[in-house]
Amino acid sequence: MNTTLINPRTGRDRGTAPVARESEVRAAVQTARAALPAWCGLTPKERSRRLERLAALVEEHADDYVAREAAGTGKPASETTGEVAQVADLFRFYASAVRAQSVPAAGRLVDGHESWVRWEPLGVVAVVVPWNYPLMMATWRCAPALAAGNTVVAKPAETTPDTLALLAEHAAEALGPGVLTALPGDRQTGRLLVDAHVDMVAFTGSATAGADVAARVGGRRVSLELGGNAPALVLPDAPDDTWTQLVHACAYNAGQSCAAPARVITLRENYEETVERLAAAARDCLAGRDFGPLNNPDQLARYDGIVKSSAAGRNVAADIAPGPGEENGFWRPTRILADLPDDDPAVVEEVFGPLLTVQSAEDLDAAVTLADGVPQALAASVWTRDLTTGLDLAGRLNAGEAWLNCHLVQTAELPHGGRGASGHGTDLSTLALPEYQRPKTITARLVRGN
Repeated sequence: MNTTLINPRTGRDRGTAPVARESEVRAAVQTARAALPAWCGLTPKERSRRLERLAALVEEHADDYVAREAAGTGKPASETTGEVAQVADLFRFYASAVRAQSVPAAGRLVDGHESWVRWEPLGVVAVVVPWNYPLMMATWRCAPALAAGNTVVAKPAETTPDTLALLAEHAAEALGPGVLTALPGDRQTGRLLVDAHVDMVAFTGSATAGADVAARVGGRRVSLELGGNAPALVLPDAPDDTWTQLVHACAYNAGQSCAAPARVITLRENYEETVERLAAAARDCLAGRDFGPLNNPDQLARYDGIVKSSAAGRNVAADIAPGPGEENGFWRPTRILADLPDDDPAVVEEVFGPLLTVQSAEDLDAAVTLADGVPQALAASVWTRDLTTGLDLAGRLNAGEAWLNCHLVQTAELPHGGRGASGHGTDLSTLALPEYQRPKTITARLVRGN
C-alpha cells in the first residue's frame, strides 16, 4: 500500500511512499526488540562513540538531508540548512550527556548497607512525529532515547517520510541494524505502533491525537508534546525591533511551529501603535520570498476555516511571492487580525500559520490573564526594556518556556516542554534523558567475617 506525496511549493504530486500496516509494524517492533540487548549492553562510552558517528554522517550528507526536508515541507534552504545542523548537534549533545549523567543517591544511606541507583533504558520506544519539523522533531525524541540505551521505531508524518528514512539508513551504519527503524505510514500506522509491544510512546502532534495516544498507552510511559498558542506581551517600552522580530518569528516555517508567537497582547494605550507596526512589518515579510508554504491541503483548509470564522474588525494580509511554477502551492500570507473578541477562533485555537492576533489589556495583571486564558501552555515571550518587569512577567506566565525580548531561541542545553493542553514531558537538555530511563535501586547488606 502506498500514499501519494505532494510538493507543498507547487501543489503537484512528487512521488509515493509506503504505508505500513499490521505486518510491517509487527516486524519493525520485533527488529527493535531483537536489537535491544546488544545496544543497551554497550557502555555509555561506546554508545556515545556511535552516536558521534551518526552525527558525522548527518553532516557528511547534509545536502541530501536538506533536499529531502525541502521536498516534504517546502521550506527554503535558509531554514532547512540550519535545522539539519541542529540535528547533528543534538546527536553530539546526547552522546556527551549520557556519559556525564549522575545518579540521585549512592553510598552508605542505611546503617550496615550500601546502596546505589542504576539508570536503565525502558526498552523499545515508539516515536511518532509531525510534518512541521520532520527531521528535527524526530531527533528531539530519538537522540535522548538512543543515548539512554533504548531502541526506537519512529513513524514520520504521512506527508514527510523522506528525511527519517535517510536517518534510519545512516543509523543502521553507525549504531547497528535495528537500533533505529523508520516506519512510514498514515494515522492508522501510528495507532498500530502505539498499540504494539512497545515500552514507551513519545508523541508530538495535535491535542486530539495526543488524547487518543494517552488512552491507548495505558500504564506504559508516554511523553506528549501537543502544540501551543504562544502569547507575546508587548509593553509600551518594547525595543524598536519588536514588531519585526515577532512577525519573522511567526512566519518562520510558515508559522507551523508549536512555540511560534501567535497572540500579541499589549496595553490599551499602546494598542493602535502595535497594530500599525505589526501590519507594516507583515507587509514586508512575503511568503515565497521569506518563508515557505503550509504543508498540506488539510492544514490549508484548517487555516482558511479559522480565518473565515474570525470576527476580526481588521484583517491585514501581505502579498505572496511564489517562484516560477509555484503559483499553485500552499501559500498563505503573513496576516494580522485586530479588533476581535477574546474568544475569537483565531485566538483560542492554534492557527499554525503565519498569523498574529492583537489584543489589548487594561494593565499588566489583565495582560497575564489574557495570556493564560487559553488551554495551551507551551511558550510565551515578553517585550520590554525594563528588565525587572520583563523577568517578573516571564516568571508569572503559565508556559514551559518564556523568552524576554526574543522568541524561538532554543539550544540543546535548555529544556523544552509544555503544560496543560500542551502536554507533558521534556525535550532537549540533560533533563530529557530520564524521560527514557527508569531508576533501579540496589541495596546490599554488608556482611563482615565468615
